[in-house]
Amino acid sequence: MQNTSLPSIDSPIDSPLTKQTTWLSDYQFGLRVSEQGCVVSVGDGITWISGLPSACMDEVLHLEDGSRALVFHLAHNRVGAILLHQTKQLTAGTLVFLTGKRLSIGVGNTLIGRVIDPLGVALDDAGTLSFSAHRLLDVRSPPIIARDFVVQPLYTGNKMIDTLIPIGKGQRQLIIGDNGCGKSSLAIDAIVNQHGKNVYCVYVLIGQKRSTVVSTIETLRRTGALAYTVVVVAEATAMPGLKYLAPFAGCTVAEAWMAEGHDTLVVYDDITTHARSYRELSLLLRRPPGREAYPGDIFYLHSRLLERSTRLSAKQGGGSMTALPIIETEQGEISAYIPTNLISITDGQIYLDHQLFSRGFLPAIDVTRSVSRIGGNAQHPNIKKEAGRMKLNFLQFLELEVFTRFGSRLEQSMEARIHRGQILREIFKQELLTPLSIEFQMSWMVAYNEGLFDSLELKQVKSQLAVLQTQLEHAHISVEEGHDQWQSFVRTWLKHTKSDQK
Repeated sequence: MQNTSLPSIDSPIDSPLTKQTTWLSDYQFGLRVSEQGCVVSVGDGITWISGLPSACMDEVLHLEDGSRALVFHLAHNRVGAILLHQTKQLTAGTLVFLTGKRLSIGVGNTLIGRVIDPLGVALDDAGTLSFSAHRLLDVRSPPIIARDFVVQPLYTGNKMIDTLIPIGKGQRQLIIGDNGCGKSSLAIDAIVNQHGKNVYCVYVLIGQKRSTVVSTIETLRRTGALAYTVVVVAEATAMPGLKYLAPFAGCTVAEAWMAEGHDTLVVYDDITTHARSYRELSLLLRRPPGREAYPGDIFYLHSRLLERSTRLSAKQGGGSMTALPIIETEQGEISAYIPTNLISITDGQIYLDHQLFSRGFLPAIDVTRSVSRIGGNAQHPNIKKEAGRMKLNFLQFLELEVFTRFGSRLEQSMEARIHRGQILREIFKQELLTPLSIEFQMSWMVAYNEGLFDSLELKQVKSQLAVLQTQLEHAHISVEEGHDQWQSFVRTWLKHTKSDQK
């Protein structure tokens, strides 16, 4: 039998009588003027409202049935709003009231390890959330005077990225490619590699299927990455308004930690779906379409979001927010409207090629079309020196390899260079959820540049890398060591390898 007893009136908190007495003591008589609107129509995640002449853009509206909306468009005699929460009772004629408030979300350490929606409501089964602080979803980015140079590296654990396309803390690095090329897997690997590095992570899932959402969360939980990650979810069945707000919510959560002096990493998966949601809302609210039917302010929308990612100066706490926005291309077309916008906004891009993916080269990163404009400034000098020599050799190999397709005989020196490039391409192959330490990156680069892999066959490369990694676990050597120390270490590894083969 269910207990229906009322709470004791002795409790000053739970007593309804106490609440009523407190409200009456604070009440003041006086003339009040308030506006009242009326819903004209509702559907497809938006509503048109008549009245409310004092409504402001991005103001939260309270509807009589319990729904909530956000002012999104101001017309001559009506207001267009996107629905944040909709009840079954919402119909034309419902009364609407102004709140005078802008949309905010709870922030803080209570979010760590939780799954929330863009409004800060818990979606997991770990209980309700209570916050001690809130922040507005849409704020101005930090001014130039509050920023500092990107000088600290953010390691992803990926061989190719950490060496050839480095990322710095506070950088905005775009991950771009066709659907199904491993863009999300690359971002998850970057989050997994932040274990023990004091970096708070936020993963924003925009318009993804529920199966994809569950798989991502389970992967983060299985690898232990959920212990320092917040997952913001606006799945495919969510209202378009929530999908539009999702990246701003994730950015706000990470921005709060950055303001406290922490390093953060936020992944937007993906911005293409976000742009489509914004286009859908804009066309429903009769905004004029532009190129590819997107409204003209889509560039401003994304730049306003990504400009909030930066590294703050020491006076501002020295925190950083690194952004990894993911964008989808169709048939490798990077000259489309949204991809070109994001390329011009960000500090570089990691391009994943579908043809490389089909050939089994994973991760399918195309070095020739990938670039990091400021990450080299954050790269460790020793890593930068070794990677510079290696990148030149790899690019030359890619050009020389074209001639081998014609079946012509090559000189012995040319064949040696091609074999050396093939070995490097084999080294770059990496399985999912296997982030590697920066010390291991340094060790194999020194070994490759010294020519210690040249005598190997391609099928031997993977096993030799495993031996090198095992040897590194028992050695006490860091990236700060000079080239001579690293050279001595890899030559010792080579001696052990040869003795084992004998």
